[in-house]
Amino acid sequence: MVSRCLVSAAGAALVAAVVSAGGGPASAAGAGGAQQGATAARPAYTPPRTPWGDPDLQGIYTNKDENGIPFERPDQFGSRSAEDVEESSEFADVVRERNERARVSAAGIGGADTGAGPVHWYEHYDTKPSRAWLVVDPPDGRVPAQLATAGQRAALRQAGRGGRGPADSYEDRGLYDRCITRGLPGSMMPAIYGNAYQIVQSPGFVAIQYEMIHETRIIPLGASPHLPATIRQFMGDGRGRWEGNTLVVETTNFDDRSGYRGADGRTLQLTERFTAKAANQVEWAVTVEDATTWPRPWTFAMSLTKDDTQQVFEYACHEGNRGLQNILSGARADERAARGSR
Repeated sequence: MVSRCLVSAAGAALVAAVVSAGGGPASAAGAGGAQQGATAARPAYTPPRTPWGDPDLQGIYTNKDENGIPFERPDQFGSRSAEDVEESSEFADVVRERNERARVSAAGIGGADTGAGPVHWYEHYDTKPSRAWLVVDPPDGRVPAQLATAGQRAALRQAGRGGRGPADSYEDRGLYDRCITRGLPGSMMPAIYGNAYQIVQSPGFVAIQYEMIHETRIIPLGASPHLPATIRQFMGDGRGRWEGNTLVVETTNFDDRSGYRGADGRTLQLTERFTAKAANQVEWAVTVEDATTWPRPWTFAMSLTKDDTQQVFEYACHEGNRGLQNILSGARADERAARGSR
């Protein structure tokens, strides 16, 4: 397991820099539209304001209770709505069974033979999910089928590898294996542990720090243009604005190596909406759009719960990344054994 300790000085300095950043223009509330990813109707919540007048979403959040929620509507629920399922006793039974499976499997997470530690190390059991599944648009709760162009692009990427195996080099492993990034929206998705996130605001900026991999996104607010298309980043280039009490962040310029679900980083756009639903809850909805991958945009949503006890600990991934070393050395051992058997 990756080591965790007190909040790193480097990460804290990044967030502190955003807090102290002055001179940025106070963002104006944009023309409101229908908020996507909304769940059942409820009385509107009005969040407090920062000293400069923006809705105040600052705090430490966790989405650990969203762990295990199916991304798409499970077949067992047929054509029923999420609200109908969530209000049924059947949903409570499904959650109970899911938590029991998580508890039983926890000891084997590090491998069937060795395990990875006691159950209390993990955050993916005894969850209290906010919804039955995550995809809220299309209404059928399913991600639209990918276009043929997406499959062709994937085949070209594979061909460009020149027949390389999955562990011929460290470059053959994913960016998560290599402790570089979980990408976007991957960095916000729940995992077995490390599900804390800190939102910090200053005039003209919002910063989001992620516990796992320990990245910090610094998002300018207002009308500043995106970076030139030739500058592409693992977490993309985000620009934010306020629509009423909702923080809207549009992100483009993705590096293909961190592309979401096989999307083309050049054309992918993610639109996040952070909406305070209560004093301790923010709904995070993400609209995914790439006309070269899907025939229409689609949206998923989950809840972030404010919890000051879920401190953002240092995620010392590179320092303890024996997993990558062992994957590569194991592949070399397999190759030597294959040569010896011939």
